[in-house]
Amino acid sequence: MRWRMFGLTWLAYAGLYLCRKNFSVLIPLLIVQVGLSRTELANAVFLYSAAYCVGQFTMGGLADKFGARLTVSVGIFISAIATASMSLWPTAIGISLLQMVNGMAQASGWPGLVKLMSVWFPRGERGVIMGWWSTNYVLGGFVATLLTTSVVTSVYLLPELGWRRGAIIPALALLPIGFAFAIFVRNRGESTDESQPFSWALVREVVRSPRIQVIAGIYSILKLTRYSFLFWLPLYMTEQLRYSAAEAGYTSAVFELAGFFGTLGAGYVSDKLMGSRRFPTAALMLAMLGGICMLHPILAAYSAAGNILGISVIGMMIFGPDTLLGGAAAQDAAPPGAVATAAGFINGTGSIGQMLSPWLVVWIAGQYGWNNLFYFFAALALTGSLVLTFSRQEAVEPVLA
Repeated sequence: MRWRMFGLTWLAYAGLYLCRKNFSVLIPLLIVQVGLSRTELANAVFLYSAAYCVGQFTMGGLADKFGARLTVSVGIFISAIATASMSLWPTAIGISLLQMVNGMAQASGWPGLVKLMSVWFPRGERGVIMGWWSTNYVLGGFVATLLTTSVVTSVYLLPELGWRRGAIIPALALLPIGFAFAIFVRNRGESTDESQPFSWALVREVVRSPRIQVIAGIYSILKLTRYSFLFWLPLYMTEQLRYSAAEAGYTSAVFELAGFFGTLGAGYVSDKLMGSRRFPTAALMLAMLGGICMLHPILAAYSAAGNILGISVIGMMIFGPDTLLGGAAAQDAAPPGAVATAAGFINGTGSIGQMLSPWLVVWIAGQYGWNNLFYFFAALALTGSLVLTFSRQEAVEPVLA
């Protein structure tokens, strides 16, 4: 049963990326075909991120109180409807408002699904299990990028719809995933982490936990960086590297593809080499992220292969600590009965960085150039690495299933 839950929850979060990552591919097309400006699109991304941030703080509590099956199912269906509706309201205001609705709906996914994983898998397995499970948003983003790029550039699939295909097709693909999740998922599992009922006292305990505060702070750095790459890589490649829309879309997909290996590596290293301690692994990968961000402008200027290499290593070093801190570390640090609340608080705090990312990207790239944006990310990563290095974390003893 628990492996069925693994598969259904994995598919649900991967599916949500069909209606999240598609927007990054649509950004250059909305500039050219609709006439929207970079600032207008940055506003849309900001509203999505703001709603997602607020939703993280509320959806975690709702999942703990009413169950993840209900909250995640409703979120999936609303996300699909909001995404498809962009094709009917292609204005700056319309797309911004629909992205805001989409952000709130998408916020139901992470805290609810992390809660489900915590009740089906015990603590000692979480580094490896959550490493494999967290490939959902790595591969989900990769598939979403390829799917959206292929449909919006196809000369055979309703070409008269133009960019609208990138909103409609991903939404249609998400619907059957939502139905499967709603029908087959069960809230109760085999782990003992749900021994306490949800209460507001647990919420206060989560918010006041120094360990959770450190995780949340570093996660804000990671989400700022990750979402900058997720949403703006295609535009960086079309403007700075002079790629076509198709080349930029397909090349940017290697960010998530390489992130798959970073996710697995982080899980195995933290469980097998670090005694289920998450901070040392995350600190090392953040230090490596800082180094590759410093080198990337040189690699990208050298050749297309250099650009792919740089983006690949960046993807590995972002997704590794991102999945580790947002998944296994959040579960480890959460009080019993408040896993979704802790995951929502960490992801919500992280989403403040995500919320700032569009304006920071537009401002830094516009004022100082794309290369200096990479140096900014390097400084953030090295700062995060230092904080984790000097933060204390108790070792977690493995627990056999």
